[in-house]
Amino acid sequence: MSRTASPEPASFVDRHVGTSEGDRAKMLAALGYGSLDELIDAALPAGIRRRLETILPPAVSEEEVLAELRALAAANRPGEAMIGLGYYGTVTPPVIRRNVLEDPSWYTAYTPYQPEISQGRLEALLNFQTMVADLVGLPLANASLLDEATAVVEAVGVIRRAGRHAGNRLLVDADVFPQTVAVLRTRCEAIGVEVELFDPDAGLPAPAAGGDDVFGVVLQYPGASGAVRDLAALTQEAKNRGAMVAVAADLLALTLLKPPGEWGADVAVGSTQRFGVPLGFGGPHAGYIAVREGLERHLPGRLVGVSVDAAGRPAYRLALQTREQHIRRDRATSNICTAQVLLAVIASMYAVYHGPEGLTAIAQRVHQRAREVAAGLAGAGIATVGEVFFDTVTARVPGRAAEVVARAAADPAELHLRLVDADTVGVSCGETTTEAHVAAVLRAFGVDAGEDGPVVDGAADPLAPLGRWTAFLTHPVFHRHRSETAMLRYLRRLSDRDYALDRGMIPLGSCTMKLNATAEMEPISFPGFAGVHPFAPPATATGYARLIGELETWLAELTGYARVSLQPNAGSQGELTGLLAIRAYHRANGDADRDVCLIPASAHGTNAASAVAAGLRVVVIASRDDGTIDLDDLRAKCAEHAPRLAAIMVTYPSTHGVYEAGIGELCRIVHDHGGQVYVDGANLNALVGLAEPGHFGGDVSHLNLHKTFCIPHGGGGPGVGPVAVAEHLAPYLPTHPLHPDPSRRAGPVGPVAAAPHGSAGILPISWAYLRLMGPEGLALATKAAVLAANYLATRLGAYFPVLYSGNNGLVAHECILDLRPLTKETGVTVEDVAKRLIDYGFHAPTMSFPVAGTLMVEPTESESLEELDRFCDAMIAIRAEIDAVAAGRWSAEDSPLRHAPHVAADLVGPWERGYDRATGVYPAGVTADKYWPPVGRIDQARGDRHLVCSCPPPDAFAG
Repeated sequence: MSRTASPEPASFVDRHVGTSEGDRAKMLAALGYGSLDELIDAALPAGIRRRLETILPPAVSEEEVLAELRALAAANRPGEAMIGLGYYGTVTPPVIRRNVLEDPSWYTAYTPYQPEISQGRLEALLNFQTMVADLVGLPLANASLLDEATAVVEAVGVIRRAGRHAGNRLLVDADVFPQTVAVLRTRCEAIGVEVELFDPDAGLPAPAAGGDDVFGVVLQYPGASGAVRDLAALTQEAKNRGAMVAVAADLLALTLLKPPGEWGADVAVGSTQRFGVPLGFGGPHAGYIAVREGLERHLPGRLVGVSVDAAGRPAYRLALQTREQHIRRDRATSNICTAQVLLAVIASMYAVYHGPEGLTAIAQRVHQRAREVAAGLAGAGIATVGEVFFDTVTARVPGRAAEVVARAAADPAELHLRLVDADTVGVSCGETTTEAHVAAVLRAFGVDAGEDGPVVDGAADPLAPLGRWTAFLTHPVFHRHRSETAMLRYLRRLSDRDYALDRGMIPLGSCTMKLNATAEMEPISFPGFAGVHPFAPPATATGYARLIGELETWLAELTGYARVSLQPNAGSQGELTGLLAIRAYHRANGDADRDVCLIPASAHGTNAASAVAAGLRVVVIASRDDGTIDLDDLRAKCAEHAPRLAAIMVTYPSTHGVYEAGIGELCRIVHDHGGQVYVDGANLNALVGLAEPGHFGGDVSHLNLHKTFCIPHGGGGPGVGPVAVAEHLAPYLPTHPLHPDPSRRAGPVGPVAAAPHGSAGILPISWAYLRLMGPEGLALATKAAVLAANYLATRLGAYFPVLYSGNNGLVAHECILDLRPLTKETGVTVEDVAKRLIDYGFHAPTMSFPVAGTLMVEPTESESLEELDRFCDAMIAIRAEIDAVAAGRWSAEDSPLRHAPHVAADLVGPWERGYDRATGVYPAGVTADKYWPPVGRIDQARGDRHLVCSCPPPDAFAG
């Protein structure tokens, strides 16, 4: 009996690329091309095209990838992490893990730049700000930073900008976490700030002979040793000398300790990791920063505030300096762009779920475990450092430290302790530390605690004199959601107020909102990935070592570079790291005077801010009328600055969404004048599998794993910004004093992130994406993205002119729609169109970047032809509404565009507008399952004039 071959099931590539082969044929026909390769040959300059010859393995199925990742996770042995240094065992409540971390309505959302459809995560972030401000005792906190070490760097930037002291000397508590000190040294050296360590028990060092040049002091509370000090007098002494004080503080400890704001700190920073955020081999974790009154306009990053919508309803929004890099560029307060929003949401919900009483109880239990360790050691005559501690006990065991640490690791409980030096061991307790763990710690020291365990001295706790007396988390939100039912409903209610990829397309130019597949996401919750401390012994993290090594190799192959570092934990940090490598390279060659960085006028705003952070001077290169870089201006600027030329930062394809034919010439011009070429990898989704920056002239690039390589945006973070370099720059990749590889612990460039591998906990996502796609799948994804962008440009070009195009009138992976002529004719603005798109069920494209008054559209490869057409139909319908304004049917002020978005409340009540209710709330083509924004258009200006950036009391909006 003969058998017919059974059909093959769809591959992952077929699931990732949203258009079918038949769909692509229709789209190509609309463009006048017979095949994808024909389209790519017409769009991509021939000089940069390179067939991918790679060692990337072929694509495998989702089941095979998950099996491989389970094996890698199983090769890690998390044990009980008691190393401390800012990373501690914590429990993510399952209701938060399942309904935030693992829920696409939270992790596939974009940064809340369209606040009307971001009210859920904005409320969660306002809770985060309130939580931080309450615990540290300062009135203003932002909506998260990257990690503790870089948060300290940002705090130093605040006090240097805002302080009245012009000195360049920074005093740093010697008990600050070592990784923080190392990151501070890296960043401060680039901008000419001198870092000097001092013993806080001995007081501040004396002023310099020529006058006091100390502008700031950084303190740790509690210290790395575990010591809790009364730092009030030290803080006052610093202020008397004209310096400002930043304190890195443990939020859980602050439930028991007097907060820094009450003893005079100007800025408080730290990590919220121990508020339910998994260790993840070092990240991602939400850093925090809070400041005293008067410093709010110096805050880096994002600040959530409260305003009102068109109907007077309270509404949340990003306030003040949001995206300030795109406005102030090289004068920006920070290069920070990505935040750790998803992790900040988890931390805030941890506080909402537990409330002040629950957090205090967790802190008391952690402190009790540490007291038990100290009591057991004291009973055996083992000396400990300091009498006052919260969660960390540092023990003196002359000559035996390594033995104690090894015995702890070999114990059945598999404890990871901190080897401070040959004579000293650190033991840090966390939420997961049990009495059994305490007994195991004592066994490692050779102490028998007896059947009942160590007995804590009945005398008063030495911590008590430094205890907290002020209330915190008093707002009702931290008291309403104690049961899992209540918490589940609160999380669902907030997610319903948002728009994420689980609802529809988010066509944001320059942001690449593509599929974040479930099979890619699932492994980050595996205990073998989630529970590993970043400074765990290398033998216990072999699965991570293999995953990281393979990912570095694959990314180097895809970009044509020699080496990759995964340490930068955001795209902005990748930019900075690449520039630091260039700067170090020039210095090693005796060219310390090379400090000019050329940046095109159209570049991402973070480019200029990163250049300044790297100690470079920005010189702008003009654009031509067609949007391309003006090579004549480039030649002139290179000649003018030749002796001091360090680099050029160029985005390719350009920020205008075009493959510029002159990229090879640009690289040659810069190289001929002694500069290095930094190729910004923000638009790599138009290159993977087709061309490699390292082969068409780039010396260094950063990559956005949260764009091209499928790590989701998470409502504004996390991100990963690896840096890839050519062979001559490899010695200048970032090092880390606690790196598991001894050869990468020191070098010309120190660390740029707190953990050796940055946000390692989400690297399995990109690893899985590359394994699932394989070389051919990656190339198809790029081609499909370019096809989708050109299809949109062709369909919409007759209604909204495409501002820039390249070879043969084609764009790359995105296109810019020019609304300026329509605005001039009718008064309808780009914001009106963006808000009206909400009524049609879409998140707007990127507004007014890189050109004011335009929309930048990027459909990506993951959207179906049906969704692409739905978007085109909506835009064409909106154009008809604009034409109605032009024809005098409506005024711009009384049109559905200006009143958009419409909310469910508009279905009832009086209707006194120039258009009928159905046109407003159910525009053409919208079905019964439409998305309803929770608020109408928000008054942005009022929010900046009346800044409210923590949870207001219930009567705050009365009247």
